[in-house]
Amino acid sequence: MAETIASMRRPKRGRPPRPRESDFVTGEEFEDEEEGEDHGEAADGLAPPRSKRKREASAAAAAALEDLTLIDIVKHNGRLISHAVKRLVEDYESNPKSVLFQILTMLFEVCGARHDIYASDLHEAAVDDIVFKLAELARKGLVDDNYSSKRKDLKNFKENLVTFWDSLVLECQNGPLFDDNLFTTIKDYVVAISCTPPRVYRQVASLVGLQLVTSFISVAKTLSGQRETTQRQLNAEKKKHSDGPAVESLNKRLSITHENITYLEESMRKIFSGLFMHRYRDVDPEIRMLCIKSLGIWVVSYPSLFLQDIYLKYLGWTLNDKNAGVRRTSILALQSLYDVDDNIPSLGLFTERFYSRMIQLADDIDISVAVPAIGLIKQLLRHQLLSDDDLGPLYDLLIDEPPMIRRAIGELVYDHLIAQNCKTPSVARDGDNESSEIHISRMLHILREFSDDPVLSSYVIDDIWDDMKAMKDWKCVISMLLDETPIAELTDMDGTNLVRMLRASAKKAVGERIVLATDNRKMYYNKSQKEILENSKSDITNALMKRYPQLLRKYLPDKAKISPLIDMMMLLKLEMYSLKRQEQNFKAAIDLIVDAFFKHGDKDTLRSCIKAIAFCCTKCQADLLDYAENKLKTLEDELVLKVKTAIKEVEAGDDEYSLLVNLKRLHELQLSKPVKNDGLFEDMYRILSHLKEMDNEVKSFLLINMFLEVAWCLHAIDVENPSETSIEGLSSKQRSLFEQLYYFLVVLSNYQKEGRSTTVLSSRVCTITAEMWCLFKKSKYSSTKLKNLGYLPQLEYVQKFWKLCEQQLNISDDTEDEDANEEYIEDTNRDAVMIAAAKLLLADTVSKDYLGPEIVSHYVSHGASTTEIIKHLITALKKNANSDIAALFFEALRRVYERYMAYLREGENQNLIAKSYSECQDLANRLAGYYVGAVRIKNKSEILKIIQCGVQFAFVDLPKQLSFLEAALVPFVSKLPSSDIPDILTDVQKRAQDIDMNEDPSAWRPYLTFVEHLREKHARNEVFHEEKEEKPVKRRGRPRKPRDEPVRNLFDGNKSSDEESVSDSDQRGHGGDDDDEDDAFDQPLINTFRPSASKLRSLKGVSQQGTSSQRKAPTASGSNS
Repeated sequence: MAETIASMRRPKRGRPPRPRESDFVTGEEFEDEEEGEDHGEAADGLAPPRSKRKREASAAAAAALEDLTLIDIVKHNGRLISHAVKRLVEDYESNPKSVLFQILTMLFEVCGARHDIYASDLHEAAVDDIVFKLAELARKGLVDDNYSSKRKDLKNFKENLVTFWDSLVLECQNGPLFDDNLFTTIKDYVVAISCTPPRVYRQVASLVGLQLVTSFISVAKTLSGQRETTQRQLNAEKKKHSDGPAVESLNKRLSITHENITYLEESMRKIFSGLFMHRYRDVDPEIRMLCIKSLGIWVVSYPSLFLQDIYLKYLGWTLNDKNAGVRRTSILALQSLYDVDDNIPSLGLFTERFYSRMIQLADDIDISVAVPAIGLIKQLLRHQLLSDDDLGPLYDLLIDEPPMIRRAIGELVYDHLIAQNCKTPSVARDGDNESSEIHISRMLHILREFSDDPVLSSYVIDDIWDDMKAMKDWKCVISMLLDETPIAELTDMDGTNLVRMLRASAKKAVGERIVLATDNRKMYYNKSQKEILENSKSDITNALMKRYPQLLRKYLPDKAKISPLIDMMMLLKLEMYSLKRQEQNFKAAIDLIVDAFFKHGDKDTLRSCIKAIAFCCTKCQADLLDYAENKLKTLEDELVLKVKTAIKEVEAGDDEYSLLVNLKRLHELQLSKPVKNDGLFEDMYRILSHLKEMDNEVKSFLLINMFLEVAWCLHAIDVENPSETSIEGLSSKQRSLFEQLYYFLVVLSNYQKEGRSTTVLSSRVCTITAEMWCLFKKSKYSSTKLKNLGYLPQLEYVQKFWKLCEQQLNISDDTEDEDANEEYIEDTNRDAVMIAAAKLLLADTVSKDYLGPEIVSHYVSHGASTTEIIKHLITALKKNANSDIAALFFEALRRVYERYMAYLREGENQNLIAKSYSECQDLANRLAGYYVGAVRIKNKSEILKIIQCGVQFAFVDLPKQLSFLEAALVPFVSKLPSSDIPDILTDVQKRAQDIDMNEDPSAWRPYLTFVEHLREKHARNEVFHEEKEEKPVKRRGRPRKPRDEPVRNLFDGNKSSDEESVSDSDQRGHGGDDDDEDDAFDQPLINTFRPSASKLRSLKGVSQQGTSSQRKAPTASGSNS
């Protein structure tokens, strides 16, 4: 081996000349000089002449090297690494032991060991003995962690360390690399250190060892190229002469090159078996990531050795790692692997073994893992390594919560199912070889799976929109809707989906969101982006200008299609109608929208019509503006006439349907503007008073329209100079509406009949009553000229109001789920009722003494959304200095406990008794949770007050209410320091000292339990510690979904790993196995949307409203508080 190595050494004329003293630069000057320095050799092998400036800089660098050790260079002077390595290699020829000692010393020091090992120790002692000494230093704490240090001067430490070892290997490739001494010893020490307990040792040794393999690969690839060149030269020479000096020389060179490659590959295997196979499952995830990242580089850069299943399996096993970073690193490594077409034939067995795990990772709990996993699946599809049946679970991710996941899946769906690039790689990315009609037809095929829910359809469109240019081909979409394309006629479902797609795509094109954002942040655009959006709006207007009336006319009878078509009006540049002299088309479109308003009675269509006409009244110019305003006035007059006529017909005994539909139209119109009428309010009041047997839904719309008219009348009054006539008229309407509301408060609270219509009416009565109390709050007008309008409800009516609210809150979840798709459900569900009641407290409309505890007592009783509303209410009340939170909490606990006692006295339903007692305990735990950390110290008096009031209440009717001690007070006792416990214990024992507990031992059991808890608390002698306020524990990333759900068929057609074996359990993800959370949180956001989410935001805003007398126009819910 020594002979072959010597014969392969480069002649001295080919080696860079030994640096002279004048050939080095200082660390400070090197950066400026390095860019211009050229180390290329002249054709004769001599160094080119150096300029005077370069010679001076080199001299300074040489001086710097003399003063710096290797560890200083690696830590702080990375620019000098190449010079230091060259010096080491040159010195190695004359003094190999000294150079080896310098390198090993540097290795120990980069590990952070403060060692006292000398050159003689290295030559005499075994590797294990030296490494054992290093481990002992770590055990004694004599180690500096340079690897993980945040010090500014060490920010390039890792990069410099990698550069040093890479430079050393490359500089030694023509000599010391193959001498069986230098790198053999280095390998032994690196592998040994990588197996030591100190984490920093393993981190550094792993980084060094893995980089050695990477550098060996670089040298091996260079040698492989030389081997191929030599083989070609040998073959050519043999054709000339079968023997001779040239053939013999080439044969010898070929043999030596092959031996060197074999030597490097053997070195790689040793490091792999000694270091990688242990460290890829290290307890430190950073080490595991480093191993997997390196393996990915090795497989791609040197497939002749590493593209084998014995190495690939580690990439597959780490797909199951419990750390998201390791899983992501493994996926990225596989992406680079599958990106090379030549690797695919060798990956067949690996893919067959691990493809199911790759698909599962698309739904990984961590988004940073799921997104690249979807990209990996795209690569598998491109190489036709997956079937369509394998993709079923992925399509549900189109409606998942995180936008990044949806976008990635949308890109996959577009490539695979619409453009079909995965099936036919030769097709251009955007389907340039296929028409827009074909792509849109395939998109409609996908949308059929989601046709029942427009929101889900919007999610799918949003996911695919960026990739699918056909969706922006407005003329093509319009032609398909008008049946002008040669493609087969659209089915009714496809037509509906195509109209929805047109509206959604147009909204996206003009910069509007079609999917609710999780952060609710406003979208901002720069100048160029705004120009693009304006151009898109112009394109849409040009495409629709002449065809829009045709579309409206064709789909006018279809309520599913007409609403999104009418919405398109608000996406157009209306001024272009005048510029292009298309006024007649505009007028035709307005006329058709008015016709749709009187033809349909559903909320979506009515709301779209009103919004479109109102938009035209604000955005049009000149004659078109006059035309739109006249149309709106005509619509208003005709609607009032229709309502009056319908009222007379009902009074005459006719059907109520016409009245109901026209009341809905009036409701939608009044939500946007006041409606001028003569006597309509009186007509509605009259029919409500006289016809008590009308349908409840008709009654609810009569009430809401009466309320909206009252609100608009109040808005129209001049606060500074109100007229007596207007005040008297409004006061009369106010009394009339209160009369009807109070009538229904009494009747409905005693009405036992169940049904959707009764629920709607009850909810409307609750919300309108609360809005009226807030609108006419007495304190708001007490110092104004409108003081006669101020109103303060009596406690009797507040109690009746809350009784009706409780009825709505107690509606079963099944009943509410059945009504989830009903119109106006967001205004009539239990959340709307709870928000209405909470507004009364936040606006100081009614006394908090009664209503506050009643609301808080339902904190944990009616699901997550109601809990969230009450949580915001309590937060707002705590910010109010006038709120007595201790009294509020105690009264809430008392009332929920009294409900439990009422069920207990009845004794009929044991499940109900257990549930009510559990609610009492849960409420106590929730309320006690507000006193944590510094808040416990600050508000200790509140805790004591709650406990004192609770003890007093528990001993009122002995021993019936003693269970209150255990059910409600124990969580609050745990929030007190031990020093306060003796007083409570004395008080409790004093109250029971003269009572014989043996008469009813079971009744006194809660008392004994409570006393025992106090004693244990006192015995622990606890003191307050700083702790953070309790917050809901949220999983990092996304919730996992159950695997047994049916999948959508869009088209027919605890150790990180184990090196010995991979079972089926290995292919389960580790990311979310130990996350036990509420079922509601385990669903995607789209499945947990509550229609009243916007109302939740309005609740937060109420607490910021003062007692200002400034009045606003009624909002969409008719409120004006």
